[in-house]
Amino acid sequence: MTRLLSRRLLPLGFIFLASGIATSVVGPFLGLFLSTEVHANPVQVSAFLIVAALSGVAMSQMLARISDRRPMRRMLLIAAALAGCAGTGLTSVVRDYWVLLALTVTATALAGSFYPQSFAYARQVLTSENPNHAAMGISSLRTVFSIAWVAGPPLAAILLDKTDFRYVYGTAAVLYLIAALITTRWLPELEAPAPAAKGRRDDFRPPRAVYPIIAGFVLTTTTMVLGVQAMSLYVTENLHGTVGDSGLVLGLCAALEIPLMLGFGALSTRVPLRVLILAGVVTGVAYQALAAVAHSVWMLAAAQVLNAVFIATNSGLGISYVQDLMPSHPGRATTMFTNTFPIGQILAAPLFGVAQQYDYRLAYVINLGLAVLGLILLLVARPPARTPVESISQVRTENA
Repeated sequence: MTRLLSRRLLPLGFIFLASGIATSVVGPFLGLFLSTEVHANPVQVSAFLIVAALSGVAMSQMLARISDRRPMRRMLLIAAALAGCAGTGLTSVVRDYWVLLALTVTATALAGSFYPQSFAYARQVLTSENPNHAAMGISSLRTVFSIAWVAGPPLAAILLDKTDFRYVYGTAAVLYLIAALITTRWLPELEAPAPAAKGRRDDFRPPRAVYPIIAGFVLTTTTMVLGVQAMSLYVTENLHGTVGDSGLVLGLCAALEIPLMLGFGALSTRVPLRVLILAGVVTGVAYQALAAVAHSVWMLAAAQVLNAVFIATNSGLGISYVQDLMPSHPGRATTMFTNTFPIGQILAAPLFGVAQQYDYRLAYVINLGLAVLGLILLLVARPPARTPVESISQVRTENA
């Protein structure tokens, strides 16, 4: 395992760090960039964000099917990283709305596949070595990505304060290039996990339990997005706090998520993933209920412990849970899960508009309903009695 960590997972860790910072320095400020640098109107900004999310989902899903049938995952990682380098590099100098939109549906959409394909690559490596520790390894890599998102936005804020968006997007381009170089130098190509038989199309169908599970994750992810969007306004308008207070609340949650992801990753070697995820969603329901009735900033801050548990289990272990349902198709499984985030962003946008119209507390009331529905879907969707990881372990034991 030590040799594996040094030869495969350590480079993957640096790749996640580089790509995570690259996405986190530009993602939170995209609306600001479009408004101030491109001078797009509100309708254009909204259309741009929706098209960006949908094109990313479509591109990632298409490449996922291909990557599970041919030994090309390393090549896709390199192509996605180079596309990210090209897209952010050109965005650093281009200010035409339509040219940027064209870049978004091509280069940026291709770059978006880097995240799920990295996890799919990691899954293949971990499963080949010790399938019982796959969830722990995936959760650890997900933690690295979280660390990148802790560092990225402040770095972008410093760059914007001292320079301008050219340097923000230029920094992202350099980081994508670093990810491509690390992949080229240290990651070997892997065999296709599910090669198609000669002379016929791949007729693989996911187990029926996958669809309600993905729907449940879409709902829980929507609560995460909507909760973050409404936080600063909820704190200032309803709880009579400051913008700084909202930043501290969000920062507290992010700081708690990192050790919790590592802890739940280690716990996954002894406790079934489904149990941990369901327990996490229950804490998410409890958090949304407390947030909806909060009467002070300190009460909302204390509730972040529950929110961090919810996010750590769903975001850290959800990938492995879906991968276990589709062991021969890690690319499709990972992409189906990671696409829940852009879909959640699209769903959260009109819900945030409703909260703006009436009351920001309503955002957390809506979240409570969504979390309950997500919990119900995850409860009723029962995966096969014996997970793929257990099956692989049994085969190895019998062969031994």
